[in-house]
Amino acid sequence: MDKLLQLLSTNSGFTTAEIASMLGEPEDYIKAQIKEYENKGIIKGYQAVVNWEEVENSNVEALIELKVTPKKETGFDEMAELCMAFEEVESVYLMAGAYDFALIVQGQSMQDIAMFVAKKLSTIDGVLSTGTHFIMRRYKDRGMNLTDFDNQADGRSLIL
Repeated sequence: MDKLLQLLSTNSGFTTAEIASMLGEPEDYIKAQIKEYENKGIIKGYQAVVNWEEVENSNVEALIELKVTPKKETGFDEMAELCMAFEEVESVYLMAGAYDFALIVQGQSMQDIAMFVAKKLSTIDGVLSTGTHFIMRRYKDRGMNLTDFDNQADGRSLIL
């Protein structure tokens, strides 16, 4: 794997000077390489990994599995495009296994997600079945640990 891409996927906040130092390359070369990756569509954007459990009034997320009938001409691509068009859908993955797609969906509540699945997603022509899994807690996301087990306070009381 490309070391530059690996560094950026670990922490997109590194400056080009820091990356150049880590890789032992001139900063101008790193800037040009990043620009080339952006132009080729290899780098699609930059995001922070947010621990939403620490944010008040954050959204609820669910992983939704879809079993679909692929279209004769376009295979799974048309279904992926339909799913991607919904603002509630954060991610769409083609999968191997019992279901064809996995979607990460956000809503203000579990009820919002349930209504999205019932009224929008399951009514798409070609959707055979869905499976909804609400994300209760994130321990690790995109390689970042979100829980510090060593520093968690022990809520038990000592009774003498």
